[in-house]
Amino acid sequence: MKSESYVLRPIAHIRSGFTEKFGIPRQPRLVPGLEAEVVMEEEFSEKDAFRGIEEYSHLWLIFGFSANAVDMTKEPAKWNPLVRPPRLGGKVKKGVFATRSPYRPNSLGLSAVRLLGMEKRGTQIVLKIEGGDLLDGTPIYDIKPYIPSDSIPEAAAGFAVPAGPKMKVAFPEDLLEEIEEGKREVLLALLAEDPRNAYDKRPGDSFGFRYDGYNIRFRATEEELIVTAVEFETDGPLPLFNELLTYAAVNEKAVSQNTAFSMYDNQEWSRVFGDKAYVNA
Repeated sequence: MKSESYVLRPIAHIRSGFTEKFGIPRQPRLVPGLEAEVVMEEEFSEKDAFRGIEEYSHLWLIFGFSANAVDMTKEPAKWNPLVRPPRLGGKVKKGVFATRSPYRPNSLGLSAVRLLGMEKRGTQIVLKIEGGDLLDGTPIYDIKPYIPSDSIPEAAAGFAVPAGPKMKVAFPEDLLEEIEEGKREVLLALLAEDPRNAYDKRPGDSFGFRYDGYNIRFRATEEELIVTAVEFETDGPLPLFNELLTYAAVNEKAVSQNTAFSMYDNQEWSRVFGDKAYVNA
């Protein structure tokens, strides 16, 4: 059969509080109240294109994994038939088509979100959504209505069975008060989902993630995450230290999440990987 190429172009981009992958919920709709926006490109901000969308409560977003450490847009895309799902500790290999790994021949993802509303801002239409699991700036390639028949409750989940009990979260009152009131419950829910990688959950280690201008530092015990500091991001690019972890995993280098966080804070990643190798990973 003749091979056919199909050019995709973004119709919109996501605006969310996640400026790095670490901390993003592993699946959509896990964290109630987690809001984001789908900002349409001007070309696709025609009101007629959205006529009737308010009749649906949820939408499918087809998006691109735009923050892979390996550039999946190059021709031919660099992909492997076997991947190591973090849920399985990063040691067990599964076929890429039996996983939701972002490292795919066509680096596309699918996310179901709740539609909160729609508004026009200048020349652009903006969809307000809840329950997204998407990085800020993620390109959206299509939007489709979610309908009840899309759900198959009896579907087998393979290794992607629901995680165990949520983590307990100890967030000292004085630190919690530093968080804008409307964002407190969301941050508590994000922590309860335990943002750490399944293969790097050693008790006592310190971690951190960034959400909506806050840098939340915490340490972990077997059953609890304990917040130790709240920092405010003011200017400049936010460190995407989880990219270093991903690069390490792809190239089978042993770097723990805690080590990566420390290295990124101290601008020391080139000491291990070299700037060129990291940037071009």
